[in-house]
Amino acid sequence: MSKVALIVGGGQNLGAFLSKGLADDGYRVAVADLNGSNAEHTAGEIAERHGADHVLAIQANATDEADVRRMVRATDEQFGRIDLMVYNAGVAQASKIDVFPLDAWQRSIQVNLTGYFLCAREVSKVMIRQNSGCIIQINSKSGKVGSKHNSGYSAAKFGGIGLTQSLALDLAEHNITVHSLMLGNLLKSPMFQSLLPQYAIKLGIPEEDVEQVYIDKVPLKRGCDYQDVLNVLKFYASDAASYCTGQSINITGGQVMF
Repeated sequence: MSKVALIVGGGQNLGAFLSKGLADDGYRVAVADLNGSNAEHTAGEIAERHGADHVLAIQANATDEADVRRMVRATDEQFGRIDLMVYNAGVAQASKIDVFPLDAWQRSIQVNLTGYFLCAREVSKVMIRQNSGCIIQINSKSGKVGSKHNSGYSAAKFGGIGLTQSLALDLAEHNITVHSLMLGNLLKSPMFQSLLPQYAIKLGIPEEDVEQVYIDKVPLKRGCDYQDVLNVLKFYASDAASYCTGQSINITGGQVMF
């Protein structure tokens, strides 16, 4: 029987790419997203390639406890197990600390950290029953180094590393591994593109020059691509990485090396 992956925030952009890539790799996939239409669309594309029995679309708010329980229960009822949970939900708002809005700070913590906690807590119950599984958080290099004008995002992502390590210790006895993937700048992603005006102000340069500034910071001289993330994700979710847990794996082109 093929493994089952639950992708939280799997309906669009990087999440959709990961959902489809894992399906292509043989997983049965539950695509969960705050936007139910996006979840249905991505699930439909997977169904066309692999059959309707290989995919499930779920509308769910990762920061709502009842929704998370419903999401995990629906996945377990449909497929009978959950081998991999990928937490890909995230938000970012750039602002200097002296004018950083409290509601933006709270939303960053809620989505980037509390949602990860809720989803990991609920899915761990299924994985403990199985005595196997893997939990992977999509994190950021901003979880290892502070990010100017991004205090809310960076603080939540730093917290994600501590949560990942704690989960790894909690769950090791149940043969469950836990990791965070520390992404470099996804320059072509809608999230990064939406921040270009704010980054231009931060850097004091025209918007059209922002991407090159971020490329110049990377030893390998390019941004992070969706495929880079999928490649590393598939390895750490596989049996080949069964002796690894609690790791924060850089996918930064050498920009962060610790």
